[in-house]
Amino acid sequence: MQYDTIKPPHTSVLTQAVLETFLFLKSHKNPTLLDCTLGFGGHTKALLQAYPNLRVIGIDRDIQALNLAKHNLSEFGNRVEFFKSSFSSALSLLDSKSHLLGILADIGVSSMQLDDKSRGFSFESDNLDMRMDLDSQTDAKILINSASVSELEKILSSFGEIRESRKLAQAIVEFRKQKPITSARELATLVAKNISRQKSLNPATLAFQALRIAVNDELGELERLLDSIHDNHTSLKGAKVCIISFHSLEDRIIKSAFKQWSKECICLPHVMKCECGANNALGIASKKPIIPSPQEIAANKRARSAKMRVFQFKN
Repeated sequence: MQYDTIKPPHTSVLTQAVLETFLFLKSHKNPTLLDCTLGFGGHTKALLQAYPNLRVIGIDRDIQALNLAKHNLSEFGNRVEFFKSSFSSALSLLDSKSHLLGILADIGVSSMQLDDKSRGFSFESDNLDMRMDLDSQTDAKILINSASVSELEKILSSFGEIRESRKLAQAIVEFRKQKPITSARELATLVAKNISRQKSLNPATLAFQALRIAVNDELGELERLLDSIHDNHTSLKGAKVCIISFHSLEDRIIKSAFKQWSKECICLPHVMKCECGANNALGIASKKPIIPSPQEIAANKRARSAKMRVFQFKN
């Protein structure tokens, strides 16, 4: 699919909230922000326009998205650097001179990937791929046609929270005995026949979510990113971490990590009296997630499940 590089194929969610989160950058000289999920560059473009002294390091594991971002952000010249990488490795790409004051990650599948039927994310696609990194060895077609009933059940249950995961896993294995499942359309039809519809959701929504998460190891990537940020916290004094997620599995991981980083006392639960000094908080986490306004959701339905959490490290 060829996208117009002038008109964005993807509307970045919570852009105004992101700008407000990083408003403090105005008072810093030549700060650096790490955009771990650059995509088309919507958030980065808004930030570069709002904060003329800002430099951005943009990361994406999708080479197609990265190439589009280079076109979209070409006006900013050397104020933005581009790297093809998984976001869990993003911090390792920084040089020691970078005055990193912001980390932004917009987790999940983008509109570009959903709308490009050749990528196999869409219910109507004739392909069944779902790889965010096209260099990855395992795609959705390989996984759906090779995983055992128990493996499929675990994927559907853990990543899609599907109540009828066993039934669906068995149906998939039975179907592929006759012929391999080769298209997303074929899989969506099979799913619809074997699980109950949940409210207004397309029956295939949660199954596709589960398969996509498994193919791209999305939760593992998120956990490794958070671990990397924690491991480098001494070089992130005063920095803000802003992560946007789109389903409860991701949000739980982010919320838990930020809560741990905010703890004053890190003594083990069995310790009767605090022995650590109760002064170990790395910073402050936002108490509640920031969500899109009704107006933003009306303009962009894909924003409706977005949640943004923010953590700021101590100076």
